[in-house]
This record gives sequence, C-alpha cells and structure tokens, in this order.
Amino acid sequence: MSVMKVIEIMASSDKSWEDATKKGLKKAAQSVKNIRSAWVQDQSVTVDKDGDVKEFRVTLKVTFEVQ
Repeated sequence: MSVMKVIEIMASSDKSWEDATKKGLKKAAQSVKNIRSAWVQDQSVTVDKDGDVKEFRVTLKVTFEVQ
C-alpha cells in the first residue's frame, strides 16, 4: 500500500504560467522526493503601472509518495 502526501507551493516566472509551473516543480524536487503529480490550483499575475504583465504566478498542489 502506498501513502501519498499533498503539499502546496507557489512559484513565479516572468515568461509564462507554464514556466512558473516547471520552475516550481524543479525547485520542489530538490528537497521533496518521489513526486508523482501536480495540480495547478490557481493562476495570477502582477501588473506594472502601465498595465503590462510583470510576473506570472501559480499555486500548485504537489503529490508525492511517503516512504
């Protein structure tokens, strides 16, 4: 029987939500082993004074197997 745990992380990128997701998972994998899946729970952006997107942000639910 496997036991899974879910954690929530936030990540950002100046390129895209996809890039923010990849960066977040890559960073999480440095300290969390056995990552099995991730779910993008929320997406948001920060905007500069001219109305341009400054940063893409994601909130991820990351599932990993507990050893």
